[in-house]
Amino acid sequence: MKKQIALFMALMMGASVCGCGQKAPVIENVVKTEQVDIQSTPAPNIVYDVPPEIPGALVDQNGYRTGAEKAVVFKGEELPDVFYVYNLDTNDLEYTGQMRSVGSSGDENIKVGYFSDLITDGNYYIYTDIIGSSFSFRIQNDLYDEIFNSACKTYYMNRCGSNLSEEFAGSDAHLACHTAEAHLQENPSRAIDVTGGWHLNSQADRDVVQGCKIAQNLLLAYEMNPKAITDDTGIPESGNSVPDLLDEIRYEIEWLMKMQDERTGGVYGSALTVRDESKDLMQAEVEVTPITMEATICFATLLADFSYQYQSFDSDFATACLKCADKAYSVFAGNENIKENTAGFHAAAQLYRATGSSSYEQVLTSYFERNDFDSLFKEDEEVFLGGVTYISTSQKVNVDVCDRIMKLLMKKASAIASASKNSAYLVSDEDHATLLDDMRTITITDHIIYNYEYTTIIENHAHYLMGRNPEAVNYITDDTERTYLDTDAGMGIMNQPLLNAKFIFMLSVIKE
Repeated sequence: MKKQIALFMALMMGASVCGCGQKAPVIENVVKTEQVDIQSTPAPNIVYDVPPEIPGALVDQNGYRTGAEKAVVFKGEELPDVFYVYNLDTNDLEYTGQMRSVGSSGDENIKVGYFSDLITDGNYYIYTDIIGSSFSFRIQNDLYDEIFNSACKTYYMNRCGSNLSEEFAGSDAHLACHTAEAHLQENPSRAIDVTGGWHLNSQADRDVVQGCKIAQNLLLAYEMNPKAITDDTGIPESGNSVPDLLDEIRYEIEWLMKMQDERTGGVYGSALTVRDESKDLMQAEVEVTPITMEATICFATLLADFSYQYQSFDSDFATACLKCADKAYSVFAGNENIKENTAGFHAAAQLYRATGSSSYEQVLTSYFERNDFDSLFKEDEEVFLGGVTYISTSQKVNVDVCDRIMKLLMKKASAIASASKNSAYLVSDEDHATLLDDMRTITITDHIIYNYEYTTIIENHAHYLMGRNPEAVNYITDDTERTYLDTDAGMGIMNQPLLNAKFIFMLSVIKE
């Protein structure tokens, strides 16, 4: 795999959740696939030939895990009934399968073929009469490990204010950037230290709200699947007995704490590089935008969550984070109606889990008593995540409310699962942002009530992002036969920090 390039450079060039303390039962809904004994002979002398730009046989170009469900999607005006799986290295026929019709899209018919019984590691391609070959792919048990590590390491590659050494960054190594004090946008005579954090766009800007949402999703990945988060991804903190993803989040949080005004407790919105074409972007001046209530409450939510997750690793730093979170929450509550702004609900849920304070519980109760809570849980991200946090707490909870939230969560997950099963491409939605949000819901639900079907659905969405989509584009890595670099699709998922965080969350379930 080509190593990921630091985001701003690339762009310039182009606890466990317990249902209120109760362990849920295991649900098994295994999707069975059987090899079909087809009396059919493939065309003779088949030799792999690079397919046209958009082949009619769509596969995950990175591949499939050895023991997982494996499917290929076929599209075309005319489709045969039989497909063949060939070894790429030897051209030996390894598997013969039967297509299943799943519908149509415009003038094209859509069929799906399963080859789950093929469990020999190696490199392969699909061939069928009429439409020819698919792109090549591999079968490998630890298929996602390198992809997962690369996705996690993108944040290190975009660290601001830190030397990136060749040992960890390779050819993208560089000296620390943006190390000078930054001026306040609303008061240029005042300068503050806001070094650190992650560059989030091509201008190397750093944004509090965006950074908090990214870190929240990374924390969810750790909370839901801690075994998937290792201490050896190849960053300076690797080997320090703290999962590397938490080290990376801490790097961002240390910057966020600098963005909190010591006097008021409010949080500045962002640290923007001042555009000057005569200067190197890496050494450009930085200006800090004014305090906003959105940044302040997002800050409170994240730091309360991090404090809770980080207590066992560094209790002093975790306590400092909690104090900052409480101060920011108080500022928000003094300026906004916290019982009407749903961001306040999410923050209160995190602070209640971390402290058990009745003042936060009262805010939560005010939401639970609302007539529109069920619809908010379905549609509002803050209420959804706050509700999930509430059923994750070891503090005193209302069991009836927990049961209500669990039913809402299951209903939401069931709707996503149904949409995925009814889709020709086995996904809930073809929009990447919506797709990843849906998989976050499925992943959370799968953690609470294990369901084999959910794991398969999650993996199908990974396959979609890595090539099994209508355009046959790998939106994740850039080293397969057709990727986002070959199209007008713009950036890959790994170069979009928030989507990348949600992809990491999704992949953490299936990488093991």
